[in-house]
Amino acid sequence: MEEQLHPQDGTPGQGPDGEDLPTGIVVGVDGSDHGRCALKWAALEAQRRGRPLHVVTAYSVPLFAASGLDGGYATFDDTVIRDGAEAVLKEALDELGDVRDIEVTSSVESGDASGVLLEFSKAAELLVFGSRGRGGFVGRLLGSVSSALPAHAHCATVTVPLRFAERIGEEIEDKHVLADQAKEGRTQVEDVVAVGVDGSDQARVAVLVAAEEAMMRGIPLRIVCAVPQFSGSLAWVPAPVDREQLFQDIRAQLKAGTAWLQSHFPNLEVQVSLVDGAPVDVLVEVSHSVDLLVLGTRGRGGFAGMLLGSTSDGVLHHAKGPVMVVPDHADERMGDRPSFGPMLTS
Repeated sequence: MEEQLHPQDGTPGQGPDGEDLPTGIVVGVDGSDHGRCALKWAALEAQRRGRPLHVVTAYSVPLFAASGLDGGYATFDDTVIRDGAEAVLKEALDELGDVRDIEVTSSVESGDASGVLLEFSKAAELLVFGSRGRGGFVGRLLGSVSSALPAHAHCATVTVPLRFAERIGEEIEDKHVLADQAKEGRTQVEDVVAVGVDGSDQARVAVLVAAEEAMMRGIPLRIVCAVPQFSGSLAWVPAPVDREQLFQDIRAQLKAGTAWLQSHFPNLEVQVSLVDGAPVDVLVEVSHSVDLLVLGTRGRGGFAGMLLGSTSDGVLHHAKGPVMVVPDHADERMGDRPSFGPMLTS
């Protein structure tokens, strides 16, 4: 496998025992339709980026076997479980067929799925998985993973919901997804990358990554800021909130932020959408009609009232399209942001 530098710290990706970790794009599969959808998306993304693809499934020994009081359990044979996981992996590789222009590797790992993928995130450029899975002998690789991993991964993660399958030429057989589509109707998908912002530094990092994604795809970037209504006790608010003034302030900050972004991406078309509404609801709706939605792992409130953090988790649970979550990291391009105009300060 081609050795790559860790995308953030510049060191080769290695596990705790010194073994090389897969680089490029890593996708988790578990034999479910959700996993197959994520696999297809990851393969297309690997082709787009010209990067290697690593397909992984994980299994764990049942708890009763690992912790039973009977000494015989200490010699539990996990062959059957591993054979099942290997069958899942083989099926996934068969689904890929003859993928052109990319290197494909694979592995079956023993251990907690979240832990395995978290370790892989130290060297990977991108982790990809479905929004939920089906359990079974692979130990529910998806599902709990898609909820827990984005907040802790060392690299960006992409969660791909099953309903996105038809956008990439796959048929959907899941009756629940089909029922949702029948109820909601079909939405025209725009060739746009969207990013949620809340005035925090974490959101600015996400904007930079989203801009790179839009440039790579050759499509516009849409910056989305949702401003929720205040709720609950307002005893801590020193004066009544003037929402019109609030929106004017936010527009000024978004204008300054857009100018800063385009100084680094002069050829990028940038759209700005300021919406009055709950961030989760707004962003879930946005995910329905864009190519990719990008979020930071956490925010600090800012003018949008905690857009990131708990909101990113809520969006992941209900998104209609792929959601990329970007971990907070240092970016030298952040240094010149203050010179472009008003912004939130700590």
